[in-house]
Amino acid sequence: MTIKVVRGNPTPEELAAALAVVRARAAAAAATPPGAPGPRDAWADPSRIAAHRMPKPGQASWTRTYWPS
Repeated sequence: MTIKVVRGNPTPEELAAALAVVRARAAAAAATPPGAPGPRDAWADPSRIAAHRMPKPGQASWTRTYWPS
């Protein structure tokens, strides 16, 4: 892998820090098998909905049972 500095004049410490980040990301990507599910998004977490109280009974309460307000 070749890394080229296009603009600026980084110090050796800055260049080493940037290279460490790139290598860590590459190692993390290689450790995850292809096709493996990633982390779940917060919007898909069922506990987000269950954390709220259920609506009080009423004429349109069935419409508020799934999405929190």
